[in-house]
Amino acid sequence: MEGKITGKDLKAALGADLDALLDQVAETMNQARAGKIIADSEEGVRDAAAEFRQRLYEKAIALRQQQDASAFSPSAQRGPLAQQGQTDHQLPDGQRPGGDRAEAVLEPPGRKRRSR
Repeated sequence: MEGKITGKDLKAALGADLDALLDQVAETMNQARAGKIIADSEEGVRDAAAEFRQRLYEKAIALRQQQDASAFSPSAQRGPLAQQGQTDHQLPDGQRPGGDRAEAVLEPPGRKRRSR
């Protein structure tokens, strides 16, 4: 099951965050006045849930990336593309032998620009 995360993985990663969310919701509900429970608690509970949702998504992404990274090991691949280096047709500074030939592309040899 490479590259996949499970609910168990998320639960392990978010245990402390879930406990904090539940504590925040309980505190918000307990601070609400009788007869005004919804008015006094709705925004606080919504904000706590929004923070938790963001942490949940961030941790789910991080877990998924970790799973994907462990499934791919660039050091395990050995072949012609695994080793980078200088090619035979480039100089050490990255230039091609013979210099920059952009002018040759723009103007055919033997033709000169006319000045107006």
